[in-house]
Amino acid sequence: MTLTAELSLYPLDEDYIPVIQSLIDDLNTRDGIRVVTNAMSTQIQGEHQAVMSAVGDTLLASAALYGPRQVLVCKFIPMALDIS
Repeated sequence: MTLTAELSLYPLDEDYIPVIQSLIDDLNTRDGIRVVTNAMSTQIQGEHQAVMSAVGDTLLASAALYGPRQVLVCKFIPMALDIS
């Protein structure tokens, strides 16, 4: 099943841009997903397991680099939406 997700990361830190950019950069290295970023959020799309793994793995990596003071809001749609 194709899954589309919209992600918004909210670092609870004054220096938030590097945290957000790091998560986006990490997502862009993942195989099996398409990543589209705009001013408000990042959308990813791919097979269910690829999307879920990307979300989980990038959040773990972000927390390891920057600590747990961050909130990741995700919306999942169990179908392919036009994210272009």
